[in-house]
Amino acid sequence: MDWNNTKSIFIMVFFVLNIFLLYQFLEKINDSQYESFTESTTEELLKEDEISIETPLPKQKSDQFLIAQSKTFEKKDIQHLKNQKAKIIDDKKLVGTFKIPVGMKEEINAADLDIFLKEYILKGNEYHFWSYDEISQTIICYQVADKKMFFNNSKGKVTLYLNKKGEIVSYEQMYLEGIEKFNKPKELTSALNAIGALYQNGDIDPKSKVTNVKLGYYNSLQTTSVSHLLVPTWWVVIDDETDLFVNAFDKEVIELNTEEKILE
Repeated sequence: MDWNNTKSIFIMVFFVLNIFLLYQFLEKINDSQYESFTESTTEELLKEDEISIETPLPKQKSDQFLIAQSKTFEKKDIQHLKNQKAKIIDDKKLVGTFKIPVGMKEEINAADLDIFLKEYILKGNEYHFWSYDEISQTIICYQVADKKMFFNNSKGKVTLYLNKKGEIVSYEQMYLEGIEKFNKPKELTSALNAIGALYQNGDIDPKSKVTNVKLGYYNSLQTTSVSHLLVPTWWVVIDDETDLFVNAFDKEVIELNTEEKILE
């Protein structure tokens, strides 16, 4: 064995390794400085336009994609549903009509709806109230996993229909199952940077108030008719009335007219 050559190889390997480790270290420092700079700049810009944040911002640092499948309903799923006649439409949608309409309080609230969902809807504990439309007399509830909502997702949704008395008379349901984490955890852009992305996109007017910010999931990609890829997403509410969404990985503002991007 040529010891001198072997020693030279070891020295070269360690030299390259040290350079690599130094590069990784400097990259982390640069990322940290960039994040800090971005957040401080965002704060300054919001302050200049008198935009206030009226809610604590979530601090979650990382998350993963989720994959899920549209549930195929079976007859056994509807056999024991309470006070209703239910039928399955095209395997993926469950439609129920209540034999006796279910009364609700005049003031629609999430707590009462959680009770209703658990009592009358298949896997109702996995849905949560999203909105109430007085004109169409409908209530929208979206599916939730790990306390995070599937925003604007028709494949994990319950729509409740009310009569003129404010009673729930029927509903439609779709459900996502087989929900699993996909790929390795990735660093999230901060909630503040998500607000900054909306500001730069012209979605937040001067003197507005940010009244709610939560992390959930948005349907990023539909790979087939039944498979779905869900991306971590910041939900930002402006003045208690405008819902905005930002991809929590790349700060891309999600347009509301694109619920799903279908892969041909």
